[in-house]
Amino acid sequence: MKTKNFLFLFLACITMGGLIAQEDNSSNSDADCTTEIQLFAQSAKIEDYDSAKPHYDKLIENCPKEYIALYQYGRKMFRHYIENTEDDATKKEYAKALIKNYQMRQKYFPEKTELAHTYRKVAEIKFNNKLGSAEELYKAFDKAYKEDPENFDDPKDLYIYFSLLIDLQDAGKRSLEDVFKKYDEIKTKIEKEEAFRAEEEEKLTKKKEAGEELSEKEQRTLHNDEIYLRNYVKVKESIDAKIGKRADCENLIPLYTEKFDEKKTDKDWLKMAAHRLSVKKCTDGEIFVKITEALNDMEPSAKTAKYLGQLALDKGNTSKAIEYFKQSIELEDNKLDKAKVLFFIGDLYKKQGSLSAARNYFLKALKNKPSLGRAYLRIANMYANSANNCGGSIFEKRAVYWLAADYADRAARVDPSLKSTAQQYADSYRGRAPSREDIFNHPDLQGTTIKFDCWINESVTVPKL
Repeated sequence: MKTKNFLFLFLACITMGGLIAQEDNSSNSDADCTTEIQLFAQSAKIEDYDSAKPHYDKLIENCPKEYIALYQYGRKMFRHYIENTEDDATKKEYAKALIKNYQMRQKYFPEKTELAHTYRKVAEIKFNNKLGSAEELYKAFDKAYKEDPENFDDPKDLYIYFSLLIDLQDAGKRSLEDVFKKYDEIKTKIEKEEAFRAEEEEKLTKKKEAGEELSEKEQRTLHNDEIYLRNYVKVKESIDAKIGKRADCENLIPLYTEKFDEKKTDKDWLKMAAHRLSVKKCTDGEIFVKITEALNDMEPSAKTAKYLGQLALDKGNTSKAIEYFKQSIELEDNKLDKAKVLFFIGDLYKKQGSLSAARNYFLKALKNKPSLGRAYLRIANMYANSANNCGGSIFEKRAVYWLAADYADRAARVDPSLKSTAQQYADSYRGRAPSREDIFNHPDLQGTTIKFDCWINESVTVPKL
């Protein structure tokens, strides 16, 4: 009996000792991780990455899911190494390590990591460091774009994405239709981003001009909006240059003529072909008529009404064209596409001398696309040209130019591609407006409001000296 009790106690002690040893090992492991992350963070904070790297390696091996700071500092560390390494082979190894850092963060901290952001950053790193073929790089960007197209808004990434597709098409690995489809997607994406940024920038600028103080966040937003708007202009110009002669009528018309019989019942193909021919003004050929009629028979829409308007315009029937364009506006849900048609109608009314109607359509276009600086510039031009027909006195007639200058300023503000031209117009108009001497010689007018009862039907306040 004593022997049995002794054996039982002996086994119990062994078991308890094992458990205590496991607890001690676990505690030691936790302590090691805590020590390593502290040492790593201390070195990384002061950018002593050579000292930080050994701790990073230990943490990645032993504690990969414990600290998100590991990946935050790790990203900075590998970016530093990439930027400060001249040897291409070594740089590529650091680039691969940075990609792994992004992927491991996504794996262990998915709730604190945007998947689309990870895909986009991985694509950028691969492209910048030549990690893969054109096909592999394109697929990396395509994956990021398809995962979250709403937030795929970086101007440089949009250009690289399209540029890689052009390279594949040149190599015979993508069709011309693939290029056109992606071109339309990216141009539409950029226009949406421009409209959003321009509206945001316009609100903040007006607030600033009204004498209200912008918060730090608002100042940063305004600054970023201005940068994005400039860069989007550059990207649009670059992708237009990249697509080059591929989108000319001499290439489009034969392409769509050859495909028409095969595709004439394919609604999506008809839509894309009609859109491309319309955008490039390839509307005077037989193929555009065939495609438009087939599309209208299959599905009458805002687009077919617009194309029928173009056909009527080509035949010289402006009133019928405007009728079709107005029908297109009523049917159109897409604000950016609606803005284009509204602007076009405004131009037609302007050419006819119906200035009030033209302005109304330009303003409607701006409501749908706030970055449409051309519309502001058109209004400025109409006001300037109407100066002699508005106002009773010479002073009042010249005061119209203040209004014209204001609209030119707005054009420069919302559309960086027009900034230089719009500012030249604004300076010219102000040069024709009443001078300081004129204002001084009319003290009774200083600070008063001049109302223009002509078609302009707006007013300006005379500055006080």
